[in-house]
Amino acid sequence: MLLISLLIWRPVFSQFDFGQLDQLFKQNQKILGNYAALIYKDGKIVYQKQGNTDFTIKSPALIANAGNWLTAALVMTFVDEGKISLDDKVSNYIPIFKTYSKSYITIRNCLTNTTGIQANTKILEKSKYESLEDEVNAYASKRDIVTNPSTEFYYSNLGPNIAARVLEDITKKGFDRLMKERILSPLKMRGTSFTNEDGGATNPSGGARSTANDYINFLVMLLNKGTLGDKKILSPAAVEELEKVQYVSLPVKFSPKAEQGLHYALGAWILEADGTGNSQSLGCPNLAGTAPFLDKCRKHAAILIVEKPQEDQKKELFLSMKNIIDQQIPCK
Repeated sequence: MLLISLLIWRPVFSQFDFGQLDQLFKQNQKILGNYAALIYKDGKIVYQKQGNTDFTIKSPALIANAGNWLTAALVMTFVDEGKISLDDKVSNYIPIFKTYSKSYITIRNCLTNTTGIQANTKILEKSKYESLEDEVNAYASKRDIVTNPSTEFYYSNLGPNIAARVLEDITKKGFDRLMKERILSPLKMRGTSFTNEDGGATNPSGGARSTANDYINFLVMLLNKGTLGDKKILSPAAVEELEKVQYVSLPVKFSPKAEQGLHYALGAWILEADGTGNSQSLGCPNLAGTAPFLDKCRKHAAILIVEKPQEDQKKELFLSMKNIIDQQIPCK
């Protein structure tokens, strides 16, 4: 019964006053279009909002690079089992990387955008390949190494897709199947998928579709240090690694506008850190308009998801949303 109540997320709206948040969404209705928003705190949904009845918390939409967080979590399930290490070389699993002088790239490099492989800034670009294997092999054979791994940060879809391909090689299973078995099904994320609806290669970095109701389950699992109800997805150590600041002193060659000035963890951005540099809140605001985040100090999670991708995701809107929530739920 406890698990059922957790997954239904029965709303309790009287505890907090989110009137300012209502006003924020109303003022930005034209920018947002159809949207849905949820806030979780202390075992329940404390805020739920949608732009109209056509798009709800159960309506799937492209979440683009918010899928990176899911992909990084999937990788960590294999780390938990001792099947891989983040510091394993990709070439141990995909030999073509050794052939083309990319043998020093690690799985950690892939999840932190520090591979050194030539990339581009088109985050929402559609794949021209028929399979993830074909795409990743092309990264190895057709793209130059422009700098040594671990020496600069360049945000792109490239690294997470390589890490996902490593998992396919290990298991001889497709990425979609692995994600469903290890993350989506245990978390009851029935409206979430990485399947390419146009055909072609699966995109583990930018091709996910999800719902607000689904993604909040994932965030709550992280808040609970790897568990949701009686389902253990990750160890506390794996969650800690996911949320750790990575390569904090590297030069940044490219970050999207919404994340400029932020440091990176594994699959997510560090929104706030404490005095010793440990992450306090993390999120994935992105070009599709989706903005999931969690706050470890205030112990809340929230997501804003929009039906249609936006040309220019408004960083100010996302930060205003978080600030309003933080005012109502202070850090104790």
